[in-house]
Amino acid sequence: MTKKVNITTTGGTDVSVINEAVSQRIKLFRSQKKLSLDELSRLSGVSKGMLVDIEGCKANPSIALLCKIAAAMNVSVADVVNVASEPAVHLIDREAIPVLWQGERGGSAKLLAGTRGPDMLELWQWVMHPGEAFASSGHPADTCELLFVTRGQLTLRVDDRDYVINEGCSAVARTDRPHAYSNETSDAIEFTMTVYEKGR
Repeated sequence: MTKKVNITTTGGTDVSVINEAVSQRIKLFRSQKKLSLDELSRLSGVSKGMLVDIEGCKANPSIALLCKIAAAMNVSVADVVNVASEPAVHLIDREAIPVLWQGERGGSAKLLAGTRGPDMLELWQWVMHPGEAFASSGHPADTCELLFVTRGQLTLRVDDRDYVINEGCSAVARTDRPHAYSNETSDAIEFTMTVYEKGR
């Protein structure tokens, strides 16, 4: 499975610019919540060394790490990558949509939009090529994901049980437990995913 996740973008934004933005947002939230690196490490389960590297722009944090860090600070991933704003309507240009996962064979996961604050609602677009997969150890309690397969056949694994979602079909899944998405076919697949995570 592909577990290393690099933050990039679909447009001309340099990876270092994205990493700098993530670094500054994490520092800001940590300061606002008066959390030391040791406290954030304990709450998130992310090592202090990794947090230091992320804040120092020396690491490309994975989706899993961003989720853990955001949840520990009671904010959303969108807050951390700064893809949402406060106005009633906030338009996001194609070039500003971050790619937060890249598969070994060209697959990708884009965070299309997300709300800010502790009650997190996110919209993702995934493309997976044959043999690609992504695994998560689980999100905070009561996290729910809605999935719709627009092309191909997605295999969803939750609690070591596989569920096949065919093209044109959808699923609702509790993902506060170990889960994974994989393409076990010979063709590329595409699916959209909405994630809801209730604030603590």
